[in-house]
Parts: sequence; C-alpha cells; structure tokens
Amino acid sequence: MSAVDPVTLQVIQARLAGIVQEMQNSLFRTGYSTIIRESQDASCAILNRAGEVVAQHVVLPLHMGAFPACAAGILKNYTADEVHEGDAFITNHPYLGGSPHAPDMAVLSPIFFHGEWVGFSANLAHKSDIGGPVPGSCWSQAREIYQEGLHVPPIKYVHKFQTSKDIEAMLGANSRTPELVIGDLRGQVGAARLGERRFQEMMQRYGKQTILTSFDELFALTEAKVRKEIASWPDGAGEGERFVDSDGIDLDKPVRLHVRMEKKGDRLLFDFTGSADQTKGPANIRPTTVRAACCYLLTCLVDPALAINNGLARCIEIKVRDGSVVNPIFPAPVNTYNPTVHALVESLLEASSQITPHKKVGDGCSSRSIIIGGRSNKTGKGYVQYEIFGGGSGGRSGKDGVSGTNVNQSNAKIAPIEIIESEFATRVNRFELIADSGGPGAFRGGLGFVREYVVLDNDARFSLRSTKHTVAPKGIDGGSDGKTGHCVLNPGKSGERVIPSRFSDHVMHPGEVFSLETPGGGGLGNPLTREPERVLNDVRNGYVTQKRAREVYRVAIDSVESDYTINQTETGQLRAQIKS
Repeated sequence: MSAVDPVTLQVIQARLAGIVQEMQNSLFRTGYSTIIRESQDASCAILNRAGEVVAQHVVLPLHMGAFPACAAGILKNYTADEVHEGDAFITNHPYLGGSPHAPDMAVLSPIFFHGEWVGFSANLAHKSDIGGPVPGSCWSQAREIYQEGLHVPPIKYVHKFQTSKDIEAMLGANSRTPELVIGDLRGQVGAARLGERRFQEMMQRYGKQTILTSFDELFALTEAKVRKEIASWPDGAGEGERFVDSDGIDLDKPVRLHVRMEKKGDRLLFDFTGSADQTKGPANIRPTTVRAACCYLLTCLVDPALAINNGLARCIEIKVRDGSVVNPIFPAPVNTYNPTVHALVESLLEASSQITPHKKVGDGCSSRSIIIGGRSNKTGKGYVQYEIFGGGSGGRSGKDGVSGTNVNQSNAKIAPIEIIESEFATRVNRFELIADSGGPGAFRGGLGFVREYVVLDNDARFSLRSTKHTVAPKGIDGGSDGKTGHCVLNPGKSGERVIPSRFSDHVMHPGEVFSLETPGGGGLGNPLTREPERVLNDVRNGYVTQKRAREVYRVAIDSVESDYTINQTETGQLRAQIKS
C-alpha cells in the first residue's frame, strides 16, 4: 500500500477529530439524564475493524482502555458473517467487555462502506441506574459484581436498523429510571449513527484505501512522537505510592497503590505488582483501566493535544499481579473504582517526577459522587439524582492549583444548581469555596468547596462514593497537604453524624440536611518562598485567611478600610525569624 501524502494525512486526522467531537455534541444534546446532559460523563471514538482506537474525543481518559476491550468482547462473540450494516452492539461488563463498572454502557456500531465492514463508531456513557441494591448502582459494600446491578455481556442491541424491544424491556425492568436509561441508550445509538455517516462521507471524499492506509500511519506518528519524548528523558526508575481511604468494607484499612516506572531508551515499563491484594469491597480496577491511566500519564507528559489513537497504547507496557487490586479475579467487585484510579494516577505522577523532575504536580482532590434516589411523592416515579464532584487540583510546576474543579482522569462537569433544583426534590443551601483548604506552597493547591443540600422528599436514599476523607491530598517538594474531605448528616442538629467516604443507603426525610466538603489540592514547594504579593491576592480573593497567611506563609496582612495591604515591616520580621 502506498503511503498517504503528509498534507492529506493531517487533513484526515483533523477530520477524524471533528467527527468524534460532533458525535460527542450530539450525545450531550440528546441525553435524557443529568449525568450525560449536564455532567457529560461520556466519550466517543472511532475504531478500526480490529477494535483499535483511531480517534477519540477525550472527556474521560479512562475510556481509552475501555473501547478496545469492549470491541474485543464483541469480536470474540460474533463472527464477521454476523456483523451487518445497521447493527449496534452494547455491553457494560467489566470482565467480558471493558467498562470500568456496570453503569458505564458502551455502544459500538459497525461502519460499512459500499457493503464492506471497515470499523466501528463507538461511545460509552454512564447510566443513572442499572439496578442493584441501591439507587445509582454503586453499593459501597458490594462483595461481588452480582451485587452491582445488571451486567450485559457483548450482545447485539440493534439488528439491521431494528432495535430489540426485548433487550430494552430487560434493561428497563432492571432500572429504577427506565425512561432515562433507554432514552440515553437510544441517544448513544443516534450518536454512533452520526459517526457512521460522517466516516462514510470522509471515505467517499478521499477513497477507502487512503483512509484505511492512514490509520497505521497515524498510529505510527503518535507512537514516534511519544517514543521520541521518552527517549529524551534520562534512563532510570521512579517509584510512587498512594492510598485509598478504604474499600468500603474494611473501613480502617487503606488500600495501597504502588508503581515502579522503569525507563530505558524509548521504552517504559509500569510495574504495579507492589499494589495491594484485591479488596473485599468495590475498590478494584481492571487492567484495561490501569493501561488507560498510563496512557493518560503519557498524554500529560508529552503533549495535552496529543492525537489519541492506538499509537499511544503501543508505548505502554504494564506488569500486574493476578489477584491484586489492579487485576482482580472474577467476580471481584469494581463499582467504586474511581478513587482507586485517582490514587493510581497520583502514584504514576510521583514516579514520573523522579525521571522528569521539570514536570511535577501535587495531589488533587480525587473524585466523588453523591446519589439520592427513591420514588417521587408527587409523581410516584423512580428518580436518581447522581452528581459528580471534584474539589481542588494540586499546585503545579510554575502554577497554582485550580479551585472547584475535577482533576486528572475525572473530567465531568458539575451540574448547575438550577437544573438540580428543577429536576429533583432537593434544595441547595450552600455552594462555595472553602478558604484555606488548598495546601500551602510556593504554588498553592486549589480550593475544595462545600455543597449543602436539604432533602424535600420522603424516604430519599442517600449514598456517597468519595475518598480523601482520611488520606489527605499530598503536597510535594516542601508543599503542605490539602484539606481532607468531610461529609456530615444534619450538621448542628440532633442526630448529627459524620459519615465515611464510602457510604450507602441512608434514608432521609423532608427537612434533613447533608453537607459535603470536598478536598483541596496539595501544595508544591516551600510556602515561605511564595511571593508576599501572591499571598495578598489570595487573601483578597478569600482563598487564604489572614491568620493562615501569617502562620503558614509568614506574611502579615493588615485590613485597611475595605481592602488589604501587606505589612512589610512585620512580614520581614516574620520571615527573618525562620531564616535565623
């Protein structure tokens, strides 16, 4: 096959990126649930016929590993003769497919051009509820995946443009929110169909053989760029270690994530064999997710605008131990996997900083979800209010962390208060940044926030899927840790109760309150080297209190009418005391 000329190759790459972006926009605009429409917990991709990623719009980087594994499950179960134009396959199985957990449902639609099967148009999106013991399907005490909701192996959902009513009936009967689940799933099929059409138009414009030839060339370009960057680093090894608060069952036992990263020439090996054994509770993650976390790390280190395709995956070599938290044995539970992946990514960032010391970042807030479900007093229908939150990101080389954001592989949005209050029987009393929650440093960690709710419905079942309530976001290079998270039921009232970071199925009634404080990011560098003017700006913006400025940064800030100023004399004395 002749090579594609460089200009055409770049045009094809840009067009592929545009296709997956358009698919993504379609998916968000047709979403029934707030989890897709507002939080945007979904990703879209184009795959070749072998199931390798050709292009992906990265909203959630973990899906880089999910798509090939889901495709592999389909290719294992169906022969080429059983794949037709107008088909669509679905799966949400973490072991037989590649979904991180049961709520993430993948749709893969085969792309045909002039009767020939040439690839897949794919997407993966979170479902508000897929059954199981608790609303939202994320039971923190699950001991096997059978307790985590309905698991669908790779099956054909649409056959030659005819949707299976039987499969929809089965999915709907196993969900507390059947209209949302089926509506979102149909939206996923629609987004996949859009990807099919755009891909066919591209083949019509440039020719089938040119497009198919370009795939391997695009893979080679990405791989070459990544390997060239890796080769520029000094040979050596780095190690990183982080802990998750608990697995939801052994509440006093943190879960260890450990990686040894070995670099030689243009090759990297990620060795996770030092990580903890698989957990009783649902803190486990599958190797496909581990591999995606490594891809995410390389994207951060090489180029945030790197073209996401199979060429990146070729640069990843991982070593995992059977029966460990990063390679659990079926049917080990996995539903609250995200805190584990955050700890894994932070261990990767620590290990890589020992090889690439010019690129460092303090720990971020990790990820958390609140879930409130039940049956509406007004309509009698089931509902699930599922929201995803972050907090503060860590201080970075040359920059402060970001406040009130999601971090690392969690890239979902915070649902607007107006949407939440209009669609669910809750009221948001407070939503504000927490002063002093960012870890002090030469580059300060971002701030966490507090979000406080009043429940307005009877028998509302509340669950929390969080982390970093006992293990603080770590500061690095002399920076201090960020503030830990905290969740309280009925604060300041009789029956006040602090709950752990993984907690499920507490029944609440009208007028009851829960308050969630999210962690701040860890600081980077010695706080005493932070310029007093930057500390002053932090105080003016409400990020740092005057007391914290004085005690930690050794900067004296005076209140002058409605403004603040630096007391230069006292600041000099405070910092001189440290030097002496």
